[in-house]
Amino acid sequence: MNGLFSIEGRVIVMTGGTGVLGHCISVYLAQQGAKVVIIGRNVETGNSIVSEMQAKGGTGMFIQADVLDAGSIQNACDTVLDRYGKVDSLLNAAGGNMPGATISPSGTFFDIKVEEFERVLNVNLTGTVIPTQIFLKPMVDAGKGTIVNFASMAAFRPLSRIMGYSAAKAGINNFTAFLANEIATKFTPEIRVNAIAPGFILTNQNRALLTNPDGSLTQRGNDVIRQTPFKRFGKPEELCGTIQYLISDASSFVTGTVSVVDGGFNTFAI
Repeated sequence: MNGLFSIEGRVIVMTGGTGVLGHCISVYLAQQGAKVVIIGRNVETGNSIVSEMQAKGGTGMFIQADVLDAGSIQNACDTVLDRYGKVDSLLNAAGGNMPGATISPSGTFFDIKVEEFERVLNVNLTGTVIPTQIFLKPMVDAGKGTIVNFASMAAFRPLSRIMGYSAAKAGINNFTAFLANEIATKFTPEIRVNAIAPGFILTNQNRALLTNPDGSLTQRGNDVIRQTPFKRFGKPEELCGTIQYLISDASSFVTGTVSVVDGGFNTFAI
């Protein structure tokens, strides 16, 4: 492979690595020669993904931890440093939504459950800040590294119904820009912070929202496809190239950006 995009031998930590997107990305990165550390809560799924990495010739490990528990994330960081001696990249992919932070088709703003709204903000936004604080420290000590946060189409425009998730992902975009400047000016420009904003990709979290049990599209699914110039949903593997670009030397002058991978959804007007 062209050395510009090479990630061989790099230690990449990924929160939310047991989800559909995290699974696909982590296996791909391991196949490119990276040492991939998956952080998540589901031990069985995590270990299964590591076994898949190894079966495909890659190197990886799973660590059970909660992104909202700083103690468990610090323990995970210590484990990574004990095993590999460094952290080259952090991918903040943990997140999700809750029914109480979503407005039903027949509901209104007054139906939002504030406690679930707060939980969605926490898991997506605070759950990005906490791992970043902890895994950034060994990068600062080494004087180099990359961080990629996971945003969303909901970060750019107020998509109907998903109020809590939209607010959280808008915060991710802002946090990405803030942290990029904070690190470059106070520590080193050799540590870069960017985000990726996936378009609509079917996952376990959104499948029931976008498709019916028979596989046909719901009204919301049809709305998404109408808004997407490519006229289809994305595939998890279509995020891998952008992730590799953002954590490799190919993007050495790129920081504070949000890379959109959406089949044109965010460009569509009428």
